[in-house]
Amino acid sequence: MSTLPPAPTASSPLSFPGIAPRADYAYPFRVDPTSGQTTQSPYAAHVQQMVIQLLLTNPGERVNQPQFGCGIRGMVFAPMNDALAATVQLRVLQALTTWLSGVVVPGDVEVTGSAGGALPEPGTLVVSVSYTLVETQTPDNVTVTIL
Repeated sequence: MSTLPPAPTASSPLSFPGIAPRADYAYPFRVDPTSGQTTQSPYAAHVQQMVIQLLLTNPGERVNQPQFGCGIRGMVFAPMNDALAATVQLRVLQALTTWLSGVVVPGDVEVTGSAGGALPEPGTLVVSVSYTLVETQTPDNVTVTIL
């Protein structure tokens, strides 16, 4: 009779005996100076790096994927109001569901003019995205400040 491995926990979602945890290439791509191999990052960090890359890329920047990105950098100097927050939320959710649909399940998107709830500074946009990793079913979040 075989026994099932223990159920995953929040601290170690997929830790099974004999199976190494998943690791992917780190972003930005670089070579580890000590080993001479490409730098790798844990899966959750890799997904977080992909979300940041998606948020900070403007459509048209990638030659082979011209629609990739959110385009929120162009909204930095727009007046901070409910319409801007709704537009940024919509663009972020659309980009996440288009480009990372098999990787993350989008949650809340919060848009403010500055970090820490202070008065909005001109030319600053803070976007906080919460999501759930599909592979491990663990929640995570990313906060990006665009100046």
